[in-house]
Amino acid sequence: MQIFIGILLGILVSLAAWRLGSLSRSGAWAAAITGGLIFALGGLPWAALLLAFFISSSMLSKAFKRSKTAVSEKFSKGSQRDWGQVVANGGLGTLFVVLFAIFPKQPVIWFAFAGALASVNADTWATELGVLNPRRPRLITNGQPVEPGTSGGISLFGTLATIAGAALIGLVGAAFTPTGARLSLILAATLGGTCGSLFDSLLGAKVQAIYHCPRCDKETERHPIHTCGAETTQVRGWKWLNNDLVNFMASLVGALIAVAIHIL
Repeated sequence: MQIFIGILLGILVSLAAWRLGSLSRSGAWAAAITGGLIFALGGLPWAALLLAFFISSSMLSKAFKRSKTAVSEKFSKGSQRDWGQVVANGGLGTLFVVLFAIFPKQPVIWFAFAGALASVNADTWATELGVLNPRRPRLITNGQPVEPGTSGGISLFGTLATIAGAALIGLVGAAFTPTGARLSLILAATLGGTCGSLFDSLLGAKVQAIYHCPRCDKETERHPIHTCGAETTQVRGWKWLNNDLVNFMASLVGALIAVAIHIL
């Protein structure tokens, strides 16, 4: 019965998100699969963390959509998540819920799941709220001021949003964690998520593939076509490392740090 209800919920939530414009058609299919598995195999606790991430990030994306208009050309994709973004943000969590179904008495998997989701939630909050910072962000590697939306740029508002986004997952997860491990879960998710998001910024500044639009004379993550219609050319980074892969790697870092805190 739980499996049936979980799959049904995954489909319904994905369909609603698609109708509201938060997911593209491919994103809705991917979310139905990943969300359905998490709902079906993990039950309410795992579903609660996934919903906390998806609902909060979608609301922020809608609420501050106008604030991001000026820098939207820098991001690889728009606010409507496609299948790649869904897998990048929820793929690792789906793997953890499958492992938990096989090894249900291993709480370390629950901590890893919380750390992974805290990382992607923290990064999403930083992206959505960082654009509200009154001053230009600074590159995480050398502190040089950069244009808002630049990969690897961090700001005070963005950093505070990072911590808050990670902490939200920790607080929601604590409600489904045994009393003696609640504080540990909050710390693991908050620290893991924050570090995962900062690792995302580090990759963005150093090795993520970044392109240049000759018509707009701006750096962007978009390739091969910029929002203006011009073809973009790579200027730095590894060609194979796009934003989706960066997000996935950041979620892995968040999971590993959360696991380390649980073990220690």
